[in-house]
Amino acid sequence: MSPGGAGPVGRVGPGGPVLHVDLDEFVAAVEVRRRPELAGLPVVVGGRGDPTERGVVATASYAAREHGVSSGMPLRVAARKCPHAVFLAADHAAYDAASVEVMDTLRTLRWGGEPVVLEVLGWDEAFLAPRPSVATADGLGDPVAYADAVRTAVLGATRLHCSVGVGDNKLQAKLATSFGKPRGVGRLVSADWAEVMGPRPVDALWGIGPGWARRLGELGIRTVADLGAADVHVLAERLGDSTGPWLRRMGRGVDTSPVDDTPRVAVSHGHETTYQVDLETLDEVHAGLAELVARAREDVLGEGRAVARVGLKIRFVPFTTFTRIRKLPEPSTEAEVLLEAAVSLLDRVPTRREDGSLRKVRLLGVRLEMTPPGSTTDGP
Repeated sequence: MSPGGAGPVGRVGPGGPVLHVDLDEFVAAVEVRRRPELAGLPVVVGGRGDPTERGVVATASYAAREHGVSSGMPLRVAARKCPHAVFLAADHAAYDAASVEVMDTLRTLRWGGEPVVLEVLGWDEAFLAPRPSVATADGLGDPVAYADAVRTAVLGATRLHCSVGVGDNKLQAKLATSFGKPRGVGRLVSADWAEVMGPRPVDALWGIGPGWARRLGELGIRTVADLGAADVHVLAERLGDSTGPWLRRMGRGVDTSPVDDTPRVAVSHGHETTYQVDLETLDEVHAGLAELVARAREDVLGEGRAVARVGLKIRFVPFTTFTRIRKLPEPSTEAEVLLEAAVSLLDRVPTRREDGSLRKVRLLGVRLEMTPPGSTTDGP
């Protein structure tokens, strides 16, 4: 594998080998990289790094996970589970920079003599595929051996470990990664799908969460094998003309989505704040929303696009969360319009107790969803 400088090729359809690269404990690993003395210790990153304050775990090292610490857990709970953990504040700029290092390294790789096609999924994961000109040709070699070479290349260039999944399509490769973690290579291909995935519960599939698992369970579908054998007409009728057949294809390990290196365009911008002191009045809530709208609007203006929908996230004491969204009558970037929409969403959540008093608020979030690039409703 040597550096290559070819530009984007667009979409590479399924049919050849696909790799999924996933950085191991990425955020914690970045912190350990710049603080080597933390190696092997339970590290928890989240909030301002103070477990006596409100905040949630953004990520935890494997050593911390062994004590039951997990992402999304309140920091105070994490401290009770692992009192000797090292708690650190999140440093998004550092993680952005580390992610760029990793993705730039992956872009230099060649497969079959040609630069790879890279689809970035986020900070810490991406899909890789050979270019169409070599995807079906001899000479690609063993994809498992290539996946191990990818791991070595990333570690050598960034000092960060990753796991790699090998599959015949993106779904299989994504699931295979978990079989290789940590610091290894997992393989899941069509020939092994029924044996490996068939007995597993449906929520073992990428993209099926508790909600879908519950709805499928109501239809008597509990395992991946059940889903793959389900009547497609029943699924379409009960779950939707598009969603039903898509779920059945997943149950069979089928994924026709291409590996696409087209640069991703932001869909929305948002911000949220967990308050160390509860908000107890509507004036405080409105002021909090005004600050969040202003921050998100600044990000939107940098895109040169207008806002089509406004979303609200609100968490009441002790930990009850609601999300609501509203489509604007016309796309806009006007601060007053965006704030009015955010405030109006408060009417769609139970802000009052039975006695009429305001429920205490511990978190507010605002998300501004933008119009597509190039639309006639884009902002200045």
